[in-house]
Amino acid sequence: MDYIIGQNKAAPGRAVPAGARPSATPSAGPGSASRGAADPDMIRRGPAASIDDMIVDADQNSFMAEVIEASRALPVLVDFWATWCGPCKQLTPALEKVTRAAGGRIKLVKIDIDQNRALVQQLTQVGLPLQSVPTVAAFWQGQILDMFQGALPESEIKRFVEGLLKVAGGSMPAADTLGEARVALEAGEAEEAAALFSATLEQEPESPAAWGGLARALLAMGDEEQALAALEQVPAKIATHAEITGARSAIALAAEGRRAADGLDGLRARIAADADDHPARYDLATALNGAGQRQEAADALLEIMRRDRSWNEGAARLQLIRFFEAWGFDDPVTLSSRRRMSAMLFS
Repeated sequence: MDYIIGQNKAAPGRAVPAGARPSATPSAGPGSASRGAADPDMIRRGPAASIDDMIVDADQNSFMAEVIEASRALPVLVDFWATWCGPCKQLTPALEKVTRAAGGRIKLVKIDIDQNRALVQQLTQVGLPLQSVPTVAAFWQGQILDMFQGALPESEIKRFVEGLLKVAGGSMPAADTLGEARVALEAGEAEEAAALFSATLEQEPESPAAWGGLARALLAMGDEEQALAALEQVPAKIATHAEITGARSAIALAAEGRRAADGLDGLRARIAADADDHPARYDLATALNGAGQRQEAADALLEIMRRDRSWNEGAARLQLIRFFEAWGFDDPVTLSSRRRMSAMLFS
């Protein structure tokens, strides 16, 4: 199976030509709003309606239904815009893209302030600052939860929406898929994990955790070549992220481990004959790591440090740090071994 993504990315929101009205699907009308108490499952999964149904125009007649009543079931973003507003033409497509990425877990309602002056006046009187546009207000449970003004970049809009969903008890679909992928990888279900990491990347092409996870899953499947190919596709802006460098270290260490594994018995025999044979113990650690024996690999390097901390210009310490990077800094063996190393260095 080809897990390398790139052919099926969701199309980004289309730019709006100068002077044109931001694109929208037709308003569903006052009677279409969800009513009643919020459904946490719907916020997590998204409603059954089409994603495009979650992007609508509204006016002063439909505001109560499309915004206030709808926000009792799921978070609603209200984009206050104007035809003469240049930044609005930049912001609206980004809002639409993030809304679609949310998979029906949020709703976007767009209101032209010039066509709805009475509504704007009412909202201004209750404290919503609409003197300038674009202004985006987030509604939840019939109340304004948060807001921002100005044309924020897509990444900041995404963080804004993630915070809104967190308050509402949900999360972005990509976050759910990423969590499932990590669980699958930890459970040894590498092929399923690779598929889930790839699915995450279809939604979030610049997710370092998903790129790193995909490479690690492919490595666990024994497909080192494709793991390296995946990392070649990582966007340049995240190429030095810890998730990416950690995955690269894991691949390099796996290759080193394979080379050292052939002489595993010989390495143990050399150490049994001479406990200060540090090169043998160093190679043993590399082989053990390649075999997935993380604790034993860390123990071997820590033993070198205990016997001769400065051996080979601190090679054992540097290799252990590479292991930490490859395993992940929240890995249990990383955490315990880092504590032991620190105690040894600062004692």
